[in-house]
Amino acid sequence: MRVSLKDVAAHAGVSIKTVSNVVNNFQHVTPAMRERVQRSIDALGYRPNLAARHLRKGRTGIIALALPELGNPYFAELAAAVIDAAAAHEYIVLLDHTGGSREQEVLVSQGFRARVIDGLILSPIELEDEDLRDRAENVPLVLLGERDYDAPYDHIGIDNVAAARAAVRYLIGLGRREVAFIGARRGRSEPAQLRVRGWREELTAAGLSADEGLVAATDGWGHADGAAAMRRILESGRRPDAVFAYNDLMAIGAMRVIFDWGLRIPEDIAVVGFDDVVEGRFGAVTLTSVSPDKEAIGRLAVESVLARLGGNEVTEPHRVWAEYRLVERESTLGRVAGGRGPV
Repeated sequence: MRVSLKDVAAHAGVSIKTVSNVVNNFQHVTPAMRERVQRSIDALGYRPNLAARHLRKGRTGIIALALPELGNPYFAELAAAVIDAAAAHEYIVLLDHTGGSREQEVLVSQGFRARVIDGLILSPIELEDEDLRDRAENVPLVLLGERDYDAPYDHIGIDNVAAARAAVRYLIGLGRREVAFIGARRGRSEPAQLRVRGWREELTAAGLSADEGLVAATDGWGHADGAAAMRRILESGRRPDAVFAYNDLMAIGAMRVIFDWGLRIPEDIAVVGFDDVVEGRFGAVTLTSVSPDKEAIGRLAVESVLARLGGNEVTEPHRVWAEYRLVERESTLGRVAGGRGPV
């Protein structure tokens, strides 16, 4: 049998309004009264009807999260961060998979599920400015990722150029002079372009050659793409002493090929990835990686949606940079120098 507010009120000997004030965390309830009501809530096993609470506000209690690749560990971890952040505000998250297709991203952004969601968090790959400018749906939209859009929507991301420069600067600081970049996309991919730009700028600033022969373009983001890119560089006769990969999956694929060629990591080739996914922390050689603050990205995205829903005096769309850090592991430090390193 479902326990109601009336049951809790009777058990605690207070009014239904007082119980409601405690459940809704109203600030004017005294600590003694809050404790008294909470004891009755715990004793009876009362659980708020969140759906009814949201419906009373004219909402569904659902935020949609649309991602390009659910199988990519980075997006899986990002989804977990969004879900946790939404749960803290008593919202649930509806996951959608766009496959990085412009058609699907347009469909999602135009609000085909607008009747069942209160807000949308979208990580686009192929979406264009005109797709967003033509958006008629008034469900709050927050964009994730590093593509720049001339559109009036909040945007959460990290500074890809600065992060890439930090990774290359780190490798140069280790004495590496020929740094390859794998993962420059053949098609349009602004994050990849920005990371190549950071690679180029940092090498140039250090007085080193930004050799385009050490840039390997790919069609995808996965292990096989990284392995193929690394293989092409080595088969060309080039022997870089470091590799900076677009993401961790590509870095791990590249490491497999480096081993297959009888080369050592990091003695012959140091490797740095991007995203700091769990897989990179538990290989035979753990992976040094640029680690975006995924928890902060998820929290900021949810808070941006809720701020728009709450009618806060937020008029101009804002762009927020989340923090990142470089996590050093064996692929640059070596096992002896770095031990097992941080995980």
